[in-house]
Amino acid sequence: MTAQRFATQTESPVASAVREGLSRRHKSLPAWLFYDDDGSRLFDQITELPEYYLTRTERGIFVARADEIIARAALHSGVGGDDSLPARLRITELGAGSADKTRLLLVAAVRRQGTVLYEPIDVCGAALDDAQTRIEREISGVEVVPIVMDYVQGLDRERNDGELNDRGLGLDAVEPGERRMVLYIGSSIGNFEPQQAEALLYGLRTALEPGDTLLLGVDLRKDEATLLAAYDDAAGVTARFNLNLLARLNRELGADFDLEAFAHRAVWNAAESRIEMHLESLVAQAVSIAALEMEVEFNAGERIHTENSYKYAAGGPQAMLTAAGFATEAVWTDDRGWFAVCLGRAV
Repeated sequence: MTAQRFATQTESPVASAVREGLSRRHKSLPAWLFYDDDGSRLFDQITELPEYYLTRTERGIFVARADEIIARAALHSGVGGDDSLPARLRITELGAGSADKTRLLLVAAVRRQGTVLYEPIDVCGAALDDAQTRIEREISGVEVVPIVMDYVQGLDRERNDGELNDRGLGLDAVEPGERRMVLYIGSSIGNFEPQQAEALLYGLRTALEPGDTLLLGVDLRKDEATLLAAYDDAAGVTARFNLNLLARLNRELGADFDLEAFAHRAVWNAAESRIEMHLESLVAQAVSIAALEMEVEFNAGERIHTENSYKYAAGGPQAMLTAAGFATEAVWTDDRGWFAVCLGRAV
């Protein structure tokens, strides 16, 4: 393979992330690289696994509380409005994927206000197309307006070369009498380092109007055995999901990763309160990446860090919302206290 064959990929976000991450002493790749079409399908399979409690537990909260969540988000409280005249909601979801759990909230919104505009945002256009077709077929009253974009880049407010990068999400303004309710569920916020998570939520707050709401799903700390099983399932689906990242680099950048020469590893880092996922090289080897004209050497046992999933202590999500400019209005948890869904209002 030659670099010329992959010339259009050399300056892509994927190429930049790979060049940077695999040049480090401690190699790493960002978790968003998981979610090409194959990765998105594998993740949907993960959410149905018996060990993966997160989706099932959060869905249970929505089953029990969807009407209450929608009604609470529609209040004008905290911004000087009249709570006797609740707002219509427009629902925007970050990292929507297949939007499976979201349908429970959409049904509740339709039940309350008759119709609802739903704006799912995701990097995977195929997943959004499937979600739109299914939701509009199954839930009368929902208009789906999919947005294919990297919301993380859109909400990036870090300073680059001394200037503030503040692109925002570019969403249309809501209609008079509407408020936007943003969903960031599935514990996706846990994939970010604490400072990055706070910056992302602050970027989201600046994209919203006072009175708009954020529904944040977060995974809570629990016993190590349960956590490890969720990220290293017996059927090996999570392993395939992790290894698909290397397969993606083979497809898109002309790399020659031998997937059988790497193994999936899940580790509980108690000091940082996070699950870590790694890809471990089983042998000493050199990998060529044609698009980058780059060769990467691995020692036997050397790892690529591919994901963090932070687990929060009680009170942690509320503190994070406060730091980002949201007032926590309500917190719903399951009976075991394994997962929390927090409603924050932009102030």
